[in-house]
Amino acid sequence: MVEIGILASALAGAGSFFSPCILPIIPAFVSYLSGTTLSEVQSQQKGTGNNSVGPGTSAKQSLTIKRSTRLNIFLNTVYFVLGFSLVFAVLGVVLNSFLVNVGPGFQGTLQTAGGIVIIVFGAYLILSTKLRFLNFERRMTALPRFKTTYLTSFVFGAAFASGWTPCVGPILGSTLTLAATSPGAAYNSLLAYSLGLGVPFLVTGAFFSQATGAIRKMVRYLKYFNPIMGGVLIVLGILVFTNELSVLGNFPLANNIISLERGS
Repeated sequence: MVEIGILASALAGAGSFFSPCILPIIPAFVSYLSGTTLSEVQSQQKGTGNNSVGPGTSAKQSLTIKRSTRLNIFLNTVYFVLGFSLVFAVLGVVLNSFLVNVGPGFQGTLQTAGGIVIIVFGAYLILSTKLRFLNFERRMTALPRFKTTYLTSFVFGAAFASGWTPCVGPILGSTLTLAATSPGAAYNSLLAYSLGLGVPFLVTGAFFSQATGAIRKMVRYLKYFNPIMGGVLIVLGILVFTNELSVLGNFPLANNIISLERGS
């Protein structure tokens, strides 16, 4: 069950990245972290692509500027990922410290309550698309323009971990609940969530131009995200509530991933 919980947490992290609250704003947000704007990046790419160089400026110098911009975007993304990964790692340590020594009776109570909480989160995710009063957000908005550094990117990452959005909050809440039901693996579970969320961010930062185009194509399908993810959370909650989470390990793909984790 521990390995399945860690795998579910990693998939939840990836699901958070591709949620309709996060995915559409990724290109603008990543470029903001690097101290640039999308229009500046795009104009630079057009200038390079059309070989439009001014007097005394070579095409090689223009290409160098483009590479330095990409590197700046990627490094700021790395520090952003490190910021929220640290917060989740600390949460994992806290959960482990407080809950790892609880008795089996209380552990069973945690599991039952955790299953119910995850089911509620799943229902919330589905209903939030229909009921406006559930569709509220708490996140950073109207961000000021200022000189960004790796430190500010790190701080933004830490703040990002504590934000709330209608479609990401239930996923993260379910991940924390799942970690609480297996406190011995809480640190690994939240680390897996960070990896699932962080790797797509790093790919976006490394291949910013290509990722921006791909994200624009995916946005049209985001209307299906909440109902599908809500259904997945409800099923997960039922499995946790009935202590049958291990049945997920009977699927060939899950078995293969768990075998890779074990190094067998």
